[in-house]
Order: sequence, then structure tokens, then C-alpha cells
Amino acid sequence: MKKIVYIGNNLSEKTNYHSAMATLTKQLQSEGHSVICTSDKTNKITRLLEMCFTILKHRNTTDLVLIDTFSTSNFYYALMTSQLARILSLKYIPILHGGNLPYRLKNSEHLSTLIFKYAYQNVSPSLYLASEFKKYNFKTVYIPNTIPVSEVPFKFRSKLDAKILWVRAFDKIYNPEMAVKVLAILKVAYKNASLCMVGPDKDGSLSEVKDLAKQLGVADSLTFTGVLPKEKWHQLSENYDIFINTTNIDNMPVSVMEAMALGLPIVSTDVGGLPYLIEINVDGILIPVNDEKKMAEAIISLLDNGEMAAELSKNAREKVEKFDWNVVKVTWNKLLKNV
Repeated sequence: MKKIVYIGNNLSEKTNYHSAMATLTKQLQSEGHSVICTSDKTNKITRLLEMCFTILKHRNTTDLVLIDTFSTSNFYYALMTSQLARILSLKYIPILHGGNLPYRLKNSEHLSTLIFKYAYQNVSPSLYLASEFKKYNFKTVYIPNTIPVSEVPFKFRSKLDAKILWVRAFDKIYNPEMAVKVLAILKVAYKNASLCMVGPDKDGSLSEVKDLAKQLGVADSLTFTGVLPKEKWHQLSENYDIFINTTNIDNMPVSVMEAMALGLPIVSTDVGGLPYLIEINVDGILIPVNDEKKMAEAIISLLDNGEMAAELSKNAREKVEKFDWNVVKVTWNKLLKNV
């Protein structure tokens, strides 16, 4: 058993947004490890201070510090906490979540070296980031995000309606406006086309999306649910037939993995780690970034070809079964055993 301090976004109870941190914490605890999570503070300065205080408080009883590492402003949480761990001679492992981390490696070379060169190991949930980090000779092991596949209800879809589901935070990097533009194109040929968008408003994009929907005349065909616990949106997904992912930057999105497990045919942009997750026309469809016309065409091809949609649905479920914790835990246990 290892005693672990886990640094990251511990806001799941406050926001109903089930983070990768919450999932991994529960899974590590099920293996007998002790995990202390921080921080659940919403103020960024207070959050950073609590992260650092937690490391200091448990410095004499901690075997390892796990650090969720992102590419935007939260990158600096990883910087500060990793350097504190170094000062205290604590082993630490950054878990690489930020889809734009390759940009950091290139444009924040010194800061990246401080974090990733001195890590005990870097863990990448995607083959995409693993390959990028190895270019810089940073010790990196691929351990995918996990989903409890047996708990995700699979619905076989062979006859589709133009009922589209989108699950992500409303943030410009996830390009939610593109989903509305796709809906507007579909409405020309499919009058009953509809779109449901699930997720929190992160940067004010939600109001822009609503304004765009009014401008394009599709507001009546659009539903916003806000944040939903994963069980709720999994249940909601039974009413929809195609899942779209519109992001401009991405890594190994759990929402897409869960949609694959649910049996929803996937149409996604081909950014970041998505080409490493989805094999084109085998278990999903990939289209160029910010190309709503191509995405609408891909959706129409699925609506016109039920056999193809059914094959994508079946293959996607089979692929994500490899991401079940019972499979992935072998690699985690091997890594932690040697700490």
C-alpha cells in the first residue's frame, strides 16, 4: 500500500462534474492505497495554497505525489507543486491531461523541463502525448484513462434519427458554436433534427452559443441541460443516436470514451489524441477541425447507412472495453509497486 497525495481538481462534489481525478482516486483506493486529494477550493490562489500546504503537512508520511497537469493556467499548479515536492525530496508523477501540452513543451521549455525532467515518471493517458513527451526524452508511460465499462449501458443502434448529443464544458477550446452550426446544416434536410448540449459554462461561451442558435433559427431544436452526473447523461443518451465532439484541442476525452461504450456512433474533430483513440470508419469518424460542413456530411452518411452506424457502434464498444479498470490497473500497480 502506498500513501499518496493527489494534486488536482477536486471539485466534483461542488460541481457535479465527475473529474478524472475523482475516478482514479476511487480506483486507487480500491487497490488498498491511501489517497489524500487536494484541492476543492474554487479561488485559484486559495487552491494553490491548499495544494502546497497539503504536501507540507504530509511530507513525512507520503510515498508519492500525483499531479494532474494541464496546458492552460492550471499548468502553474503543476509547476509550483512539483518544485515543492523536489525541495522536500518527494517523488512525484505528473498525469498529463492537457491536450495543448505539446505547445507548452515547445514554448515554455525551461518550465517544462523543471516539471517533467525531474519527475519519477510522467503518466500519459493518451498515446498522442506519450509520443510527444518522448520526443523531449522525458520518461513517460502510457496508462489510459479508465471507465467502468460494465457499468455503462450499451445500446445497439442500427436505425438512426438526427438526434445529436454533445457533452463537454462550454469553453472556446471545445468549440461549442460548431455544434450549433452543424445542427443548422442538418435542419435543411432533416426538419426534426435536434441537439442536446450537456456541460457547465466555463468561460461564458454558453451565452454566445444561445445567441448563435437564435441567429441561425435553431433555438427551438436545441436543449441545454447544464452539468449532469455521468449516470444522468448516460441515461439521457438513450434518447440520442449520434455523439459529436467539436474540440479544437484535445487529449484523451473521457466523454468520448463513455459515448463509445454507450454505443453512440462518434463523429469528432481529428485533433490531439483523437486519431489515437478513433480509427476512421472502424469505430468512429474523424473530420477536420472547425469544419461544420464536413461534420454534417459525416452525420448524414450515418443516417443514410444504418449498417455502417451499427458496425461503428459495435467496434467502439469493443475497443473501450480495453480501458476498463480491471485491465488498466495492472500497469498502475506495476508503476506504484516500484515507488
